[in-house]
Amino acid sequence: MNEYTAQDFKKGQPRWCPGCGDHFFLASLHKAMAELGIAPYETAVISGIGCSSRLPYYVNTYAMQTIHGRAAAIATGAKVVNPALTVWQISGDGDALAIGGNHFIHAMRRNIDLNMILLNNRIYGLTKGQYSPTSPRGFVSKSSPYGTVEDPFRPAELCFGARGRFFARSVANDGPHTIEILKRAYEHKGASVCEIMQNCVIFNNGAYDPVYTKEGRGKNAIYVEDGKPLVFGENHEYGLMQEGFGLKVVKIGENGITLDDILVHDSHCQDNTLQLKLAMMDNEHGFPMALGVIRDVEAPTYDEAVNAQIEEVKAKKPYHNFAELLETNDIWEVKEG
Repeated sequence: MNEYTAQDFKKGQPRWCPGCGDHFFLASLHKAMAELGIAPYETAVISGIGCSSRLPYYVNTYAMQTIHGRAAAIATGAKVVNPALTVWQISGDGDALAIGGNHFIHAMRRNIDLNMILLNNRIYGLTKGQYSPTSPRGFVSKSSPYGTVEDPFRPAELCFGARGRFFARSVANDGPHTIEILKRAYEHKGASVCEIMQNCVIFNNGAYDPVYTKEGRGKNAIYVEDGKPLVFGENHEYGLMQEGFGLKVVKIGENGITLDDILVHDSHCQDNTLQLKLAMMDNEHGFPMALGVIRDVEAPTYDEAVNAQIEEVKAKKPYHNFAELLETNDIWEVKEG
């Protein structure tokens, strides 16, 4: 492994509003890249359109800002023709889940080895404040002055429904935790989806207030870790137990409940039932927000499979280039009269 610092991956002067979650995430990405030790020339960062999609300008790697919603399509092509390339795809909630929704779900279904980052602020920030596919019902915005009358996409539900094998979640300003899930996303071979929750300080400030401070996360979030009980609270006094087909919050020490009764997290379980329930928890229904790697299951990747198929077919063919192809057919020699 090569030794790098975050400075080796920095480039340019970020042009985002002061306090924007994109600043926090960019700093975490620089540090994660340095700790992974993958050379800048072996890395590509590809985005679509939106505030967050300006990020490729600020990384000292191969980089490309594409057109609206097409980041996954371009990233797929880059990975398939350059299997050794580490590809980070950067998209906002509007870019990935609205115009780019088709590409997003099929990249997961195909299990292409991409690190797909979903920077979710529940708003269209670049175009000045329209509601997005993740804005909650009733959300008042410039394009919904009387409140939206539709339910939002929940990224975890969409990922699991598309047969996603890796899903993680973090809060943008929780730097150390974000770095860890980015490293786990890289280590996973296949489509890795990391939802990064962040505020848009101009058009949707406070979108994640319950978990946007360290104190708030202590009360309203649960950090899931493999092999460890699902406990939370300022003193880890609460836990999660199974109740029928669902989950319930219990207080350890009450009604004879001990730590042994608490569910233990397993992101590698093939059955995603519990993982999906964890991913879908929210504060509005009395549950903590799950943060960390929620699902991490290995499966064949599209890019490896398609390249293996190409090699297999080539080995069976009597020709390996265009000149040899021509010689497999009838050949005439034309001579002067």
